[in-house]
Amino acid sequence: MGNFGLILVLDLIFLIYPVVCEYFAVFFFIYDVDGYDPMDPMGNITIRWDVTTSTEVNHQAICCSDSPKMLWFMDLNLCYKKIIVSIFNYQLFRHVEQPGWKLSWDWHGKEVIWQMWGAETTEQGDCSAIKGDTPPHCCLKEPVILDLLPGAPFNKQVANCCKGGVLTSLTQDPEKYVSSFEMSIGSALNDGSEPRMPENFTLGIPGYTCGVAVKIPPTKFHEDQGRRQTQAVATWDVICSYSQFRVSSSPACCVSLSAFYSETIVPCSVCSCGCQGQGGAAQCVKRGEVPPVLQLGHNEPPTPILECTRHMCPIQVHWHVKQSYREYWRVKMTIRNLNLVRNYSQWNLVVLHPNLRSITQVFSFDYMPLDQYGNINDTGMFYGIKYYNDMLLQGGRSGVVQSELLLHKDAGIFTFNEGWMFPRKISFNGYECVLPSPDKYPMLPNISQFLAPSILTIIVFSFCLILTIF
Repeated sequence: MGNFGLILVLDLIFLIYPVVCEYFAVFFFIYDVDGYDPMDPMGNITIRWDVTTSTEVNHQAICCSDSPKMLWFMDLNLCYKKIIVSIFNYQLFRHVEQPGWKLSWDWHGKEVIWQMWGAETTEQGDCSAIKGDTPPHCCLKEPVILDLLPGAPFNKQVANCCKGGVLTSLTQDPEKYVSSFEMSIGSALNDGSEPRMPENFTLGIPGYTCGVAVKIPPTKFHEDQGRRQTQAVATWDVICSYSQFRVSSSPACCVSLSAFYSETIVPCSVCSCGCQGQGGAAQCVKRGEVPPVLQLGHNEPPTPILECTRHMCPIQVHWHVKQSYREYWRVKMTIRNLNLVRNYSQWNLVVLHPNLRSITQVFSFDYMPLDQYGNINDTGMFYGIKYYNDMLLQGGRSGVVQSELLLHKDAGIFTFNEGWMFPRKISFNGYECVLPSPDKYPMLPNISQFLAPSILTIIVFSFCLILTIF
């Protein structure tokens, strides 16, 4: 009886084990992959919170000047801190585009922002409970902070501010990948309580999720042209990761293919980014028609209006295998903007192809290899040449940029077979593009169809052979 029970238990384990493993595999796959980009595995946006001074004062009145260097406190028992907040875009190719970041957090208690430089809150909130001639800049428990626009008053500017919340990628423009602002914070309670590190940070950008604040070694600052070094009192980092699935369930671009050896042009897949007339699809107009008048919201991007296509994607990338030489082969890439109400400044295109390790020349784009996995050099970023084609204009005749690539035929891997000459993955501005199904790729002509004799040829040959014999 004991052996029989043991056998039943073992049978039950073997029956349940595959189901349990499959469940956990799916579980970990979903939660590990979300926010992970294999072409930029370490990419993130980091919010750095530096406490530069922490002071307790007890005087008779309060007066704050416009300069971040001058603060006087009187008739209040206050503990205030001077904070520098920096936002670093540590992503290789993904930008923060207009309308820019909208940083927000939750205070633990009755903290307020007394003054701010390089940024501003969207609302001041109710500061009636705080006495004094000069009210705080913001008394909200969940403040929303915006970067100042270019051309802000000089006495409101700080280093790395005033870009309208727009950040470039780390590789494309290293001088504009960071944004900073400064503020003086304290408690609304007149009891000398110390303001604490806030929580629940958000960037206000679709697709990004921020973690908890982690204390790190204090940041060091350089002064007097690097001759003097100071450091923060305390520093925290908040890491924000990106997931395309959190932005939208629909892709934003598609890829079409063609080759010199085939008459077939493989278009973008039908309904790659949506279907005309279905719910959630963008509004579209036929080619040549004028789009309707736009109603722009406050500090919000315009609603997309696309040229009507079968794929309904705002961006179409065409990869054409143009020519084959003895030791090289040539590709023409064309990027077409089908969004009639949006320009793409500082656009980029990331391509995954094994022959990119032997790219010889790029004619009309700038190029940078993205070596993320040691010696495996199969990923590269293409982007526009500054002041020439670094802006992809809105849909129409001018909404096209293109370039040709010259690649060396690597012995041992180069082949015309099985669609090898076409890219494995393409993304535009960080949005992964939809590739056609591999079974639809342009294929080499079957040489047997040219060698196989026709029925008429066989009949004529047979007739001539009979005449020759007889």
